Amino acid sequence: MLLMFDIVADAIPEHDDWHTHEHLPERLSIPGFLRGTRWVTPGAKPRYFVMYEVETLATLQSQAYRDRLDHPSPWTARIMPHYRGMTRGLCAITGHAGAGLGPIGLLIRFEPRTGHESALRTWLVDDMLPGLASRRGLGGAYLVERALTAPMTTEQSIRGADAGIAWALFVTSYSEESLAPLAQGELGHDRFAAHGGAGVSDALYRLHYTLTALDVRAPAAAR
Repeated sequence: MLLMFDIVADAIPEHDDWHTHEHLPERLSIPGFLRGTRWVTPGAKPRYFVMYEVETLATLQSQAYRDRLDHPSPWTARIMPHYRGMTRGLCAITGHAGAGLGPIGLLIRFEPRTGHESALRTWLVDDMLPGLASRRGLGGAYLVERALTAPMTTEQSIRGADAGIAWALFVTSYSEESLAPLAQGELGHDRFAAHGGAGVSDALYRLHYTLTALDVRAPAAAR
């Protein structure tokens, strides 16, 4: 699940406190949620990119998840009105290379032109991803495509309806010098257009915070 959004400037400190100490632990305690990562980009919009990794797509349709969305805590209800421009996608990984997450990520959002889905996917999965994963400075690279439509929930009704995501490519790195040139070269907007992509946008994000399901369970296990 990918989420991109802005927060009203005055509310950013409280949002980050809430997201770190309540929201991510709450989400990662839901069965099937594996890891949540929060990324930020300074001076650009949207400021935040959040990614949740789950065992299966069914996790995002589970009653346990829906119960959380429809019964927000008092702190959540106070934070939600400060969201702006929420984009949310329930996606499947359709191609990947490499492994792990570096602290810097290039997120490219786009959609296939009608009839070009197969050609676009082939270019990314067969021609681009394998070479990226082995390049110095780069780590995991992941292609995701919309797989489910997110239903309206109580949380959405507080912050406003979410926009959707079609496709996205996320490439991570431990070296910004290795990552940044991709958006102007091999993964530039013109390259996507040449292979059937449209509506391309990109941004560099830095890892802000991460939490796993094991982290959430560990304190209880220690007791």
